Amino acid sequence: MRRLPALVAVTALAGFGLVGCSASAASSCPTPTDASVASVVEATGDLGSAPTVTVRSPFFPEQAGTDTLIAGDGQRITSDKQLALVEVTVLDAATGEQLVATKYDADLATATPLPRLTQAVPSIAPLLNCVAEGSRVAVAIPGSDLGADGAKALGVTEGDGAIFVFDVRKVFLPAADGADQYNADSGMPSVVRAPDGQPGVVIPAGDAPTEVRSQVIKKGDGDVLTADSSAIIHVQGVAWGAKTTFASTWKNGAPGQATVSALPPALASALEGQPVGSQVLVVVPADQTQQDQQALQAPANTALVYVVDILGTIG
Repeated sequence: MRRLPALVAVTALAGFGLVGCSASAASSCPTPTDASVASVVEATGDLGSAPTVTVRSPFFPEQAGTDTLIAGDGQRITSDKQLALVEVTVLDAATGEQLVATKYDADLATATPLPRLTQAVPSIAPLLNCVAEGSRVAVAIPGSDLGADGAKALGVTEGDGAIFVFDVRKVFLPAADGADQYNADSGMPSVVRAPDGQPGVVIPAGDAPTEVRSQVIKKGDGDVLTADSSAIIHVQGVAWGAKTTFASTWKNGAPGQATVSALPPALASALEGQPVGSQVLVVVPADQTQQDQQALQAPANTALVYVVDILGTIG
C-alpha cells in the first residue's frame, strides 16, 4: 500500500510557492448527502485515525457523489482554492482493494493539504464543497472522471472508479472575514477586494512613507498570532507605484505557511498580536527592504506594500 505525501513544513514563504469571503452558513451550504454512496461504503473508527473501510464491490459508480459519514461543525469548504488539511484512504471501487492512505498521525502538521490532491485529481474539488472541519466523508468518482492520469497515479485500473474516504482535520478561512476597520491615516494605500476576497492595492499620489507603517483593515476574532505561530496566510505584494504584484499567494492558487518570526521584520512585527480573520496592510520603505528582497524576491530600491489575510494557524 502506497502513502500519499504529507505537508512539508516551512519556515518562510520564499516565493509563496506552497502547495495550494466568509464561509456560508449551513443553511446555504448543506452537508453533502448521497444515498447511492452511503449504500455501498462503510468506514469505522475514530476521526483522525485510519478507518476500516469496506465497499460493496464490484461497484461501478455512474456519477460522482459525496456522503457524510461523520458530520463536523467547524469551518466549511466553500472554495476550490481554500486550504484544508485532510487524511484520506483510497480504494478501487470495482475490487474494494485499498490502494493509498495518508499517515493519520496525531500531529496536524503531517496531514495532507487538499490542493495537493486536487491538483492530481481535479474532479475531487467540487465534491468537497460544503464539507465541514471535523467531518468524515466518502467520495465516489467514476472512471470517466478520474481520467488516465488520475487512475495511474492512484493505481486504479483505467475505466474503474475510485472511493475516497476523507477525514477533514482542519479547514482554513478562504479570506479574511473580520470586521471592517476605519483608518484615518493619510498617505497610505487603499485596499479593494474581489468577490472572493482577493485584495487589490490602490497607491496614492505622492511619495511613499519613510518609516514602516501598518493598518488593520479587517479585525478578526480568532486565535492571536505570536512570534512562534505557524500561520496560514494569503499575501499580496506590490511595489510602490507598480501596477502588478511581485508576489501573490492568490495567484499561486493556495495560501502559504510561515512561522511569524521567520518573515521579514516589518511583516512579522505587523502580524504578531493580530487575531485570525484579520487583514493587515503594511508599507515598508525602500531602505528597509533588504530581507524582503532575499526572502520574497521583492524588487530593490522601492517601497513595498503588502496586504496580508490571516487565515489560521497550525498547532
